Amino acid sequence: MKAEFTAIIEPAPEGGFWAICPEVPGANGQGETIEETKVNLRQAIELILEDRKADILRGLPDDTIQDTVIIG
Repeated sequence: MKAEFTAIIEPAPEGGFWAICPEVPGANGQGETIEETKVNLRQAIELILEDRKADILRGLPDDTIQDTVIIG
């Protein structure tokens, strides 16, 4: 899946950086550099979205239609 999300990155008081993604509540990351922080944020977003998808798909009836929606 390819998508773009917003990364809000700020310096951390103890050094390094921390970031959140407003489109995915609960997604945050931290790192010593901005790039490391973005990598950690991306991993958090991926894990949250995978978990939410698994939750939704669990227990769906066999006749449920699963398709793709493309945005943009």
